[in-house]
Amino acid sequence: MIEIIEPGLWTTVQDLGRLGNYHLGVPPSGAADKFSFMAGNLLIGNPVDFAGLEMTLFGGRMVFHKNTVIALTGAPMEALINGRPMEFWRAAEVREGDVLTLNACWEGVKAFLCVSGGIDVPEVLGSRSTYELSKIGGFKGRKLEKGDKVSMNEPLPGVFKQAGKSVPQEFIPGFSRSQEIRVTMGIKGHMISDQGLKAFLNSEWTVLPESNRVAYRYTGAKVSFIEEEPPFGAGSSFTNVVDFAYPIGGIMFPNEEELIVLQNDATTGGGFVTIGTVISQDLDLIAQSRPLSTCRFTAITLDQAIEVRRERKERLARLEELLKR
Repeated sequence: MIEIIEPGLWTTVQDLGRLGNYHLGVPPSGAADKFSFMAGNLLIGNPVDFAGLEMTLFGGRMVFHKNTVIALTGAPMEALINGRPMEFWRAAEVREGDVLTLNACWEGVKAFLCVSGGIDVPEVLGSRSTYELSKIGGFKGRKLEKGDKVSMNEPLPGVFKQAGKSVPQEFIPGFSRSQEIRVTMGIKGHMISDQGLKAFLNSEWTVLPESNRVAYRYTGAKVSFIEEEPPFGAGSSFTNVVDFAYPIGGIMFPNEEELIVLQNDATTGGGFVTIGTVISQDLDLIAQSRPLSTCRFTAITLDQAIEVRRERKERLARLEELLKR
């Protein structure tokens, strides 16, 4: 069991998400930075989809009531075990009564705590992930609070041999304040003018403080729309279309000077012009983008996006093999 002494800013139970229910109005949720999360599970010998804790900007303080092996990955927070520094991206043994303190990270946003055997909370629609807007999954459907006691499964056999192993530096992502985000264009992209498309792709965009697990908001260039009469049922604005299902990663324009990228807890549909989709691998980069950091969007083909997905799958397989040695 993990007892929460101080909850941190926003700590929730997450796994790889709740798939297959988006058409019913239930988004996938799941770890915001999936690569960091999966690497943490691999580091301690877990399957990649075992539930862990996702922490935002700082993680607070917690005490372990069971001997186990843990790993911290993602945005590098100042981590202490009983007052002694603990490394990120390195498996560590903890004993009953040990206190883990996680202070603010100096780069990135999301950090992850993976424990051997995973966090033990009930599955809801096939996942243990927290979707707080509907109060489902995770620990009582909400972020963790002071005094919460979160169950852990029993450590996996032989896991204490993993203590001291670390993720090689080549597999550790950077958390830059300036990112290049790859997108596949389409959906309602024909509603953006040629000048608007150039402005979208050639401009620098800044993350707004209102960004969260539902959506990241950006401001930057002025993106103009084709001035044609909206279809029946779409309202009177050039930025509106007849409501349709949004994809996770969808790039929407609520007006000419702001764009929204949908994240794991996104609404499932609406009527904003949606000109393309951020590839799934680069949603990790967005989730680790701090307010006022910047990015540029780069258009790639569907074949290129599939190749990037294949490369990450192979990269995780290589990491798993290295950690088994």
